[in-house]
Amino acid sequence: MKKFEFAHIAEGIARQAGALLRGFYAKGVATEYKGDVDLVTEADRASEQLIVEKLKAAFPAHGVYGEEGTRSGLESEYRWYVDPLDGTTNFAHGFPAFCVVLGLERREAGLAADADGEMVAGVIYDPLRDEMFSTERGKGAWLNGRKISVSKTASLQESLTATGFPSKKRHESPNIHFYNEITLRSHGVRRAGSAALDMAYVAAGRLDGFWEFNLNPWDTSAGYLLVEEAGGTVTHFDGGKFTMDSRETLVTNGLIKKEMVHLFTEMFAGRELTAIPSAAEFAARRTVAK
Repeated sequence: MKKFEFAHIAEGIARQAGALLRGFYAKGVATEYKGDVDLVTEADRASEQLIVEKLKAAFPAHGVYGEEGTRSGLESEYRWYVDPLDGTTNFAHGFPAFCVVLGLERREAGLAADADGEMVAGVIYDPLRDEMFSTERGKGAWLNGRKISVSKTASLQESLTATGFPSKKRHESPNIHFYNEITLRSHGVRRAGSAALDMAYVAAGRLDGFWEFNLNPWDTSAGYLLVEEAGGTVTHFDGGKFTMDSRETLVTNGLIKKEMVHLFTEMFAGRELTAIPSAAEFAARRTVAK
């Protein structure tokens, strides 16, 4: 591994937060709502407190923007986006798919408050599998010290993808329509409940694509850089430049990007899509591709 400037320290902090989460996970936690259906637990808050304290000790000049309310030093050149527990609903139900996310953004002096800086480092840590995904700009993407890269799957019909659904106002989300179409045009769509892990899995070649509506910067910050450093793409649904507000997040291995962008474009336009291929037609396409 190339020597990291920030990510190694972030790895250590994420591991400490992960150990804390494992303890809460083993004994069970009390949950409450921070919206109609959006869960938060004592574990989320304890993890964020630990992370913020460690970040401030290691990088006193850096700002922190956390999911559970931390907003400090946001005028700083460097800003950490922190999701202390991505996959809270899974965690609360005992479903083993959640992680800790730390993403570092560099913001030039004079940058407007609503403008994006440049992501320069990130870690995503799965404490139950002890999997540490790490990256820094220009230094590649890594999983437990092993370099990773996106898959070589070249077509949507042979892809495995993932998506997510909002915890609130689900009935207003159009994503079920995209889920239906992509499920029928691919090897399948997974819905594990952690956007950060989904992005990490694209970077590692376990998934070929991922999309979701209305995420937040703490969900996507580390995964955005991780996927790009692994050779993939992160864009809006139209294929345009990704923005940290994360209203639209389309992640691919690069090879299926064109197909997915086309599918989104046609569906948003309300145009008729090509018929979903039969099993025989899928088989014929595979033969031609080879």
